[in-house]
Order: sequence, then structure tokens, then C-alpha cells
Amino acid sequence: MKHTRTLAVVTLTTAALALSACGRGGETASGGATAQGISDGKANGTITVWAMGAEGEKLPALAKEFETANPGVKVEVTGIPWDSAHDKFTTAITANKTPDAAMVGTTWMGEFAGLGALDPTPASIDKSAFFEGAQKTTEVGGKSFGIPWYVETRLVYYRKDLAAKAGFTTPPTDQEGLKAMAKAMQEKAGAKWGMGFQAGGTGSWQSIMPFAWSNGANLTKDGGNAYNLNSPEVLDAVKYYQSYFADGISDKAAPATPTTEPDFVSGKVPMFISGPWMMSAVEKVGGADFKSKYGVMQIPAKKTSSSFVGGSNFVVFKNSQNRDSSWKFVQWLADPKVQAQWYKSSTDLPSVASAWTDPALSSDKNLSVFGTQLKTAQSPPSFATWEQVISGFDTQMEKVTKTGADPAAALKETQSQAESIGTGTK
Repeated sequence: MKHTRTLAVVTLTTAALALSACGRGGETASGGATAQGISDGKANGTITVWAMGAEGEKLPALAKEFETANPGVKVEVTGIPWDSAHDKFTTAITANKTPDAAMVGTTWMGEFAGLGALDPTPASIDKSAFFEGAQKTTEVGGKSFGIPWYVETRLVYYRKDLAAKAGFTTPPTDQEGLKAMAKAMQEKAGAKWGMGFQAGGTGSWQSIMPFAWSNGANLTKDGGNAYNLNSPEVLDAVKYYQSYFADGISDKAAPATPTTEPDFVSGKVPMFISGPWMMSAVEKVGGADFKSKYGVMQIPAKKTSSSFVGGSNFVVFKNSQNRDSSWKFVQWLADPKVQAQWYKSSTDLPSVASAWTDPALSSDKNLSVFGTQLKTAQSPPSFATWEQVISGFDTQMEKVTKTGADPAAALKETQSQAESIGTGTK
């Protein structure tokens, strides 16, 4: 995949996202409930909102602009730490004391929707406005709950100057080419490790699955109703990933964060996979001229290039005391202009494709590659048990990378555990 200076996007207008003044939508939520429409006019009353981390700190300032546009409304944002957020939500759901609306992690959607806690997305919201992979993170059992608020995906970061020393002036487009470049980084450019892969453990699936998806893997089967973690495509990806450690290209003792900014800047580890937040991080350590020394490339393909799509969604809870205004706030957050503005204050990437025409995003060569990758990025299954199941996968991958365990046996065990745990649906 070549670096792309401009990003072709779907042209959408604010009106395309507008919620029409209909009485009820046609979408059916779990349990037989119907997705209601939104009234016309301004938002009013009080809306309680929860948001995590840096987003929780920055959202109040953005919400003030919604209040200015809707003089009768008050948005009360409560910031909560990420490490306690999941438990806080589940406790609130059990006690029927949820906020009106909230930022929710994409991998929590299956669990919360399964508990009947989320209000279905009104049918009048144009779901095609969002990147397809991001939109799918809102869907549980074929029904959408909330919107993708912001997104991120993973790319390969690489040192362009060291790649040139290793004989690569353009990034590879296939998986074997990536491995060859990583090896050449060691042999010709002085790198200690050619690729900074995580040696299994928590979260390692986010580095492995992009290769599986690029092989054409589907993580579900039986019409999307069961796990499919030991398919030939996943096995091929795990064997490929293991080969980096077996061949001494990646460090078997690598921690959960295998590449630090100083390692990348020094050239000790000239390649790694990460999200858009690492651009500012490596540039801060590398100094004013470092931006010209590195680049990002899409996940090299076997059948196609794909990656992991993450980020956070925004939902309205079923027991909201001000549902109508809550959905108007969520609708406003999906406005392309608001999305571009949010990026400028938070660096969170827009989930609405048309927001990427804003010069703040389209003019950055590296950032535009993230936008291109988002067109094909995929999300994991929205099963309520995903977090539990993938923990077993990560454990097995640590055996594969560190001890050379048989990938087929590891995936067989992973699939067996997944089948025993189930999907969490009735």
C-alpha cells in the first residue's frame, strides 16, 4: 500500500445525519422493543452524561456549544476513570441508575445490550455516514445501539531512513515483504529487533487479528452465532506472527508495550504496530525533524489489507429520563463539523467519513493512511463474552510466542474454551 496524500471519502451533508421528526422508527430492538424516533425542535431539560479518561475531561467544553445552540438544555458531564468504568456501568445498570447517555467502550456493547440497558438507534440516523467497521461495533444481534463516536485503527510504524539503508524505499504491500524488511532492518540498518511485536499476553490479539483479517478470516460462524477462532485463516496468521519470534526478529521477552518511543527514535526497534496517538508521542521524543524520518503503512495484505477498528461509541440508556434530548445530543456529536472540531481538541479520529475532508485531517500524509485503513478495518464479534474469550486467546498466544507452542493446538484449545463459555446469547 502506498502512502496516500488525499483521502477519498463519501460526501455526506449534515442533513444526511439529521433525525427526522417521526413518531417511531421501523427498527426493532432486542426483546421486541421498537426504536422510537426523535421529536423536532431544540433539545431541552437536563442530560446526564458519563465519559472516560481524557474524553471525560474535554467533553464539557464541547457540550457547552451544544447548550449554546439549544438554550433550554443543560448537559452535565461526569468524568470517570477507565479502570473503574466497566464496573461502574454494570452497577448502575443493575440498580437502574444509569446516566441518560454515555461514552461506552466498543467491546462492552454486546454485554450492555444483552442486559437490555441500551436504547436502539433511531432508524432515521443514517448509519452509512460512518465507517462500516465502526458502525458494526454498535450492532448487537443485527440491531444498532448508539453511534460510533470516534475511531482508531492500527498501522505499521516504520523508520523510513533505516528502511532505505536496508534497501527498501517503498513500504511492502504483502506480509512476506514486511518480514523481509524487518529482517533487513537488523542485518543492514543496525536494529536490535526488526519488529516490535508483543509476545502474547493481554491485548496481543489486537496485533495478531489484523493479519488474520487480512487473510480473509471471519471470527464467527453459523450465521454469526458462534465463535470461529481456529479457522485456517487465523491459524495462518498465528504461524506468521510466531515466525518473527522463532527467527529472532522480535523479542520473546518483550513486555505488553514492546516498543517505547525512545526505542523507535534510537532505531533499536524500527517497526511496530500501533494507533494514531503514537504519532505525537514519537515526534515529541524525536524532536523537530523526526517527522520526516518515519512513516506509517497499512497492514500488509495476503488477500486484502485490514486492521482492528477501535475507539468508543456513544449510547443512550433505556431508562433515560430525557431520551429525546439525549438523542439530539448524540446526533449533534455525529455532525461532521463537530467531529472535525472534536479531533482538533482531542486528536480523536472522526467516525463520520465526510469529516475527513477537513484540512486538519486531509493535509497530514500519515494521518490520511489511517483514514484509508479505516475503510476496511474490522471489529471483533459483539458477543457479551468477547472479553472473557479473548483473554484465553491472549494466554495461548503467549505460549506460542515465548515457548514455541504449536499454533494449531493453541487455537484448538482457544476454540474449545470459547465454545464452553458460549456467546452469552440465549
